[in-house]
Amino acid sequence: MPRMETEQRVVTANGIRQAVRVAGPPDGTPLLLVHGNCSSSLFWEPLIRRLPPTLRVVAPDLRGFGDSATAPVDATRGLRDFADDVAALLDDPTLFPDVDGSGADRRGADRRGADGSGADGSGVDGSGVDGSGVDGSGADAGGGVRPVVVGHSLGGGVAMRLLVDHPHRVGALLLAAPVSPYGFGGTRDLSGTPTTPDFAGTGAGTANRDFVARLAAGDRGTEGPASPREVLRATYVADSASLGVDEELLLDSVLSTAIGEDNYPGTSAESENWPGTVPGKRGVLNALAPTWFRVADELVAVAEKPPVTWVRGDADVIVSDTSLLDLAYLGSLGVVAGWPGAQDCPPQPMVGQTRAVLERYAAAGGAYREVVLPGCGHSPHLERPGEFVAELLALTDGQAG
Repeated sequence: MPRMETEQRVVTANGIRQAVRVAGPPDGTPLLLVHGNCSSSLFWEPLIRRLPPTLRVVAPDLRGFGDSATAPVDATRGLRDFADDVAALLDDPTLFPDVDGSGADRRGADRRGADGSGADGSGVDGSGVDGSGVDGSGADAGGGVRPVVVGHSLGGGVAMRLLVDHPHRVGALLLAAPVSPYGFGGTRDLSGTPTTPDFAGTGAGTANRDFVARLAAGDRGTEGPASPREVLRATYVADSASLGVDEELLLDSVLSTAIGEDNYPGTSAESENWPGTVPGKRGVLNALAPTWFRVADELVAVAEKPPVTWVRGDADVIVSDTSLLDLAYLGSLGVVAGWPGAQDCPPQPMVGQTRAVLERYAAAGGAYREVVLPGCGHSPHLERPGEFVAELLALTDGQAG
């Protein structure tokens, strides 16, 4: 099977310049890939190579990442700036051409991955069935393309927001190590109860300043744990060997992050509560904070519920119930001084929250599947590509069939 190759295009959508990687035939089953924080569409390249050439793959650089415009992020809208940008791409005919509404066959002959994998990852089934009403073209019966949407980390939150705001435009959802539907940090239980009224300990003030400075400097070295290369090796994956020959490409992706108060990490304010910082109103880390990003109830209530597959690694140190980026957990380890204790400031149960919300989603008529990959870290598509491709193709086959 020929290997998928991407081409980069630049389009204007939602009023900004967006760089987009495109692969596959115009009439292929539509697939939208949304990258995570401190990343870009380049992060999907190792995955795209493994996909069958029957898919139409569209992978944008989010604003402030890759080659897209360094447009400001209004954190008070949560992740909606990103979701609005992505939604606008769905109506660009150069990316997702209209196939005349006839339901023309997008299926192709072979949907196994380029590595021949069709193995099923172990998973936990959520109840429910798919009632999406999407024909073989990947087009919504009500008009407009309806792709399978894959969101990694922050991109998972963007995908959730996209589904809430545009449920008729999402055919299926694959959440790869996604941020909790209650945001990142600052909540104490499965219901997303705030640890403090002002969500202290979340947002841009929690960023490692050395890491931010090294990003800004384009540092490609290995000196110190805060170098972007070492962060990539130690936190994006469980085993740095999984980066393989793509390490430099993936580091390019990390280093494409725009640094500043309007982008990464954003602004912050002081708090009387430990650890003394609260989210500001601008920038990426604030957009992820529970002050502004909380979609759990909206996700459960969405009228049209496409099937959801949630893929995660049990060795993830970023999105975890013991996250090394959660100041409450770091406080419990003694890494951040002054921690007030587990009763006042417990670590966020990120995985438990996502499961609880998806169980509510299933109970309300949706369907979800949880796939846990042993020994895998924060990037399942890089670390366990065979299982990841199998789960992805199960969703795209559902849209094409």
